[in-house]
Amino acid sequence: MRTRYALVGTGSRAQMYIDAITGPHADTAELVAWGDTNPGRVDWYERRLVDAGVPVPARFAPAELAEAVRRHRVDQVIVTSPDWTHDDHVVTALEAGAGAIVEKPLTTTAEGVRRIAEAAERTGLPVVVTFNYRYSPRNSALKQVISSGEIGEVTSVHFEWVLDTAHGADYFRRWHRDKESSGGLLIHKASHHFDLVNWWIGDVPTRVFASGGLRFYGADNAARRGLGARPERGTGDSPLRDAFSLDLRDDPTLRGLYLEQEEHDGYLRDRDVFDAGITIEDNLALVVDYAGGASMSYALNAHSPWEGYTVAVNGTRGRAELTVVERGAVLVADNGRPVVDPSARPDAVRDDDGRPVSERLVVQRHFEVAREVPIPAGEGGHGGGDAQLLRDLFVGAEADPLARAATWDDGVRSVSVGLAGNRSLETGQAVRTAELSLGPALAALAAE
Repeated sequence: MRTRYALVGTGSRAQMYIDAITGPHADTAELVAWGDTNPGRVDWYERRLVDAGVPVPARFAPAELAEAVRRHRVDQVIVTSPDWTHDDHVVTALEAGAGAIVEKPLTTTAEGVRRIAEAAERTGLPVVVTFNYRYSPRNSALKQVISSGEIGEVTSVHFEWVLDTAHGADYFRRWHRDKESSGGLLIHKASHHFDLVNWWIGDVPTRVFASGGLRFYGADNAARRGLGARPERGTGDSPLRDAFSLDLRDDPTLRGLYLEQEEHDGYLRDRDVFDAGITIEDNLALVVDYAGGASMSYALNAHSPWEGYTVAVNGTRGRAELTVVERGAVLVADNGRPVVDPSARPDAVRDDDGRPVSERLVVQRHFEVAREVPIPAGEGGHGGGDAQLLRDLFVGAEADPLARAATWDDGVRSVSVGLAGNRSLETGQAVRTAELSLGPALAALAAE
């Protein structure tokens, strides 16, 4: 008996789930219904399925999700709609009788977390937040080192993530640029990172202090640097276009999902990163305290010349360091533009000798020389994590000593750091996650 799925939100993030259900996991999963506020995007995916000879799911309007769950006997609803809609869709799915699988972040507000928590408790149905980076072999290798006790009890973590001028810039072209819609990068992007740390060290965040701002993108910063007049959008033949401009015509998926569907809702996927109205930060720094006594210093930059991350975990017996280069340089060649997200499309990354694509895990115990820990090869998107995540979702998680399958509690823990960080940015004060009143999941964990 196959599990019956509905999907709400057919933007680019939905493709991973649609392809998995209709492809390698078609024997255990069935996509029976889907919906989006933009019918043109559903049309685009429907043509793909028809071309592949796959049955087409029934359509529904997102406002009709509850009726679709009941009508099509849906077991699980996959939520891949914009972040600010997550809590509405998850709560609707639960109350209609289906479990929910929600793309990170869980939601963008403390009230949204509370609504989901109350619905999950009331219905007893599962809510799963998908954290694919846990499954990446390099991140799993670091988890193994920490769990083994080789570096002792964790005392502190330093974590820096840099987004380059293709991928980082992309958050400033689309709806994510509006903090009311996305919660900013501390919610939309960094919830991945905070989940990794929570999982790596097996601890619960209790206090957050944040600093940061919009210092590179946006109209004011452009004017201060004397950039001059710019085009409203990247698509087109304006002589003002430059390396920060994204032409949707260059990518078949972006063209089909967004450019050709603008007539339905007027949404522009390629707005200029240096125009007015951007309300999210592009430079962020946090100090996070954990219940077990460890602390983390975290930094995020969204206009780096290269993309990747470095994490150092200090313990009572030594230190572990993971360094990852996902793209060494953003190179705009005559034959086309670089792929936007190098972690999702590693096959399309143009490598270079100056800073080659690489991953390296080094462990050094006190009074010993450093040793490099072998990292198993990962294939596919997000460091090889996507395929394993999808197998756990659609086939079922096997016994895993690393506990990579995320729980509802993990979703709350990850978003709590970003929510507390945003409040800290507003107040200039450190914020305790308990002050957010995120419901029983975080309260129970913090009390352990």
